[in-house]
Parts: sequence; C-alpha cells; structure tokens
Amino acid sequence: MKTAMESIKEMVDVNTVVGDPVETLDGSVIIPISRVTCGFIAGGGEYDTSTDAEKDNPLPFGGGSGAGVSVQPVGFLVVGHNDVRLLPVDGNAIFDRLIDLTPKVMSQIQSFFAKKNDSSSEYIDPSLQSGV
Repeated sequence: MKTAMESIKEMVDVNTVVGDPVETLDGSVIIPISRVTCGFIAGGGEYDTSTDAEKDNPLPFGGGSGAGVSVQPVGFLVVGHNDVRLLPVDGNAIFDRLIDLTPKVMSQIQSFFAKKNDSSSEYIDPSLQSGV
C-alpha cells in the first residue's frame, strides 16, 4: 500500500489539478482545471486449513490491495480583458453561460431604469402641457 501511495503521489501534483497557464496573442491567459479522484483499498485475512493436531503452526495469510486514479477535465479558466471566466467542458454549458451572463443583464436592466427615471424627473412647465 505504501508503494502504491508513493507512486500516485509522484504522478498527481498540483499541475494535474490546475494546469500550466497558456498566454494567447491577445494577452489572455488560459488555465486548464481538472478534477482528480483517488481510491484505495486493502484487506487480508488468515484462514485455518489444519486439523487439531497441527494447531502449533501459524495460520496462512491471504491479502491484497489496490488503488485507482481518475483525472477528468472540468474546464478552462480564462483571465484577461478585465474579466475572469470559467469555460466548462461538461454538457451543462448552457446553464453555466446563463449564470455568467446574469450580472451583465442585471446591470443593463438597472441602467435602463436609471435612464428612464432620469428622463421622467426632468422639469416640464405646466403651461406647455396640453389638456391641463
């Protein structure tokens, strides 16, 4: 088990989870992000195959161990142009894109209502209004 853990420790480092950054021509930096999952198992047992006369001998032992590692890409972190975005790799990209756009949509709605309130608060001379 110790040998398996040491081998996995050498194989999986921080560069596996957060990859090496790549700079594009426009100055943006793209960083790959991955998910690393490790699993370990070990077990064993002694079993008795002797008769009562041979009880002085130690019992035979049987055992085993195993390990597994899974590396899955999650997405890409894009840093540049005064913006940081996560571009996911999985199939839920539509929902993630909607979540990314929500702050921009909210600010546009707020600016729309702010402009509307500013134009309605202008002073209008009552003598120029018709029907009053």
